[in-house]
Amino acid sequence: MSQDENARQFELGEADAYHWQGESGRLMAIPRVSRVPLSMLRGIDQVRDILLANTEQFARGHGANNALLWGARGMGKSSLVKAIHADIRAREGFERLVLVEIAREDLESLPQLMRAIASQSARFIVFCDDLSFDSGETSYKSLKTILDGGLEGRPDNVLFYATSNRRHLMPRDMIENERSTAINPSEAVEEKVSLSDRFGLWLGFHNSDQESYLAMVSGYATYFGLSIDAETLRARAIEWAATRGSRSGRVAIQLVRTLAGEEGKAV
Repeated sequence: MSQDENARQFELGEADAYHWQGESGRLMAIPRVSRVPLSMLRGIDQVRDILLANTEQFARGHGANNALLWGARGMGKSSLVKAIHADIRAREGFERLVLVEIAREDLESLPQLMRAIASQSARFIVFCDDLSFDSGETSYKSLKTILDGGLEGRPDNVLFYATSNRRHLMPRDMIENERSTAINPSEAVEEKVSLSDRFGLWLGFHNSDQESYLAMVSGYATYFGLSIDAETLRARAIEWAATRGSRSGRVAIQLVRTLAGEEGKAV
């Protein structure tokens, strides 16, 4: 492919979000992003405020950190990233902010993506959802180089946000295997753990207690204008969580969708 063809390949359109196709080396526009308003996300106020402030700084051209959102499933990690992007895009006073999703399987092509968008006038959040690495995988090395090292490093107009259920992104047995086979075991472990250290922000998402979960249910029900009374809503919410063995934002919104359907409303 010639340089002119390569340049045209990465010309941005009007879309707010793109998906990186590692195999073909192309950005595919996403005309409609699946997301919820920032105001709908409940029970994660502290991490919301931290990530929002970090993203606002970046969108103003100021200093900001890569972020790792880790912890319990269903607590709104990926929803928060998408909601913050939409919230900033809807307000004035910021540079153009583009969200680029990259699949874990395409991380080895991350340096190619970075080179492509480094020359663009927009600012980019490169987002990888459900990031983790299993034994035998080496693509984490591409990510580590981009985050903090290497000659090229991360372009000034790019931040990397990732969500994961693992704080250190790798299973313990993978780290222990490196310890047992390395010439210097302590250095091998540091090599693995240092990947998560290259995220300036570690934002933990933890399972909800009952009152936080009920506050989520109540907030969602109010947002969608459900007519169910508070006492019945509380009882339904407790029963719903018990049948699923979990209390989270995902469980709460699933209940509210069911209740909305019962009232003949679309959510």
